[in-house]
Parts: sequence; C-alpha cells; structure tokens
Amino acid sequence: MSDKPAAITMPVNVEQIQELLPHRYPFLLVDRVIEIVPDVSVVALKNVTINEPFFQGHFPGHPVMPGVLIVEAMAQTAGLLTQISSRMKGNAGSPLFYLVKVDNARFSAVVGPGDQLRMEVSLKRLMRGMGIFVARTLVDGKEVASCELMCAARSEK
Repeated sequence: MSDKPAAITMPVNVEQIQELLPHRYPFLLVDRVIEIVPDVSVVALKNVTINEPFFQGHFPGHPVMPGVLIVEAMAQTAGLLTQISSRMKGNAGSPLFYLVKVDNARFSAVVGPGDQLRMEVSLKRLMRGMGIFVARTLVDGKEVASCELMCAARSEK
C-alpha cells in the first residue's frame, strides 16, 4: 500500500470530494468540481433537490435554500481549492481549514429545488496559515450570492 495520494482527475466527483473534505451528508454541499487553476481558482457545482433536509422547515410550501448554506457551499469550494492544489503538487493535502470570517455577503435571488449552484471561488491572498477568498454563486448564469471568505488552518494541539 502506497502513502502517495490518489491522483486528481477532472471532473472531481463526489467520491473524490469525500477524500478531500471531512464533510458528509447532510452537510456536504459540493457535488462536483469542474474547473481548477491550482492556487488560483476553482468552479464547483451543487445540485439542489427537494430531498434536501433543510426544505422540510425552510419553508413549508415555499422551499428556499438558506443563505447560510450557500455561503457554506462556497466555503467548502474554497477548501477544495486548497486541497486539490496541494494534491496536484504531489502532497497528501493541505491542513484542514476552518471558516473564520465572512464579509460582504449578498443574496440577490432565491435558490430552490431544481436549481444548480455554480460556485466560483478565487484565492485573493494566502498568508500565515490564513486564506482570503472571493466567492460567488450563480444559477443559470445569474449571480445569486457573493461574499469574501477568510479561512484559517487548523492548529495542531
């Protein structure tokens, strides 16, 4: 058995995503990575279905994806940018990053069942174990959410 990480192939499917991120159902909010420029940007998809558990209470009779979960999907996409970039360099992966700050979050349209989220995330700056990312989410080519994310590498205890 080799300690070498599995090669990343495009598109990155959900099985590969589960090797890269610790999130699992019902909180894994990225289904596929379709584009990546290592250490620069990534594009990922999330298919929104009526089977999502949050639609039971948000809102009965008028299902709306919570904005905080759209932000989380963008944050997971940022995590995939760091993990895939590290793997493409032949490393086992980068440290686990935690979301520590969200700035300028804006929501411009409702997301519901049948929509496909296209998360576009770019690395703005990486310094001292902190990454700053610019993120936006589109549905059918129209921006539905945007924000700036700050993530920090988990410190070993």
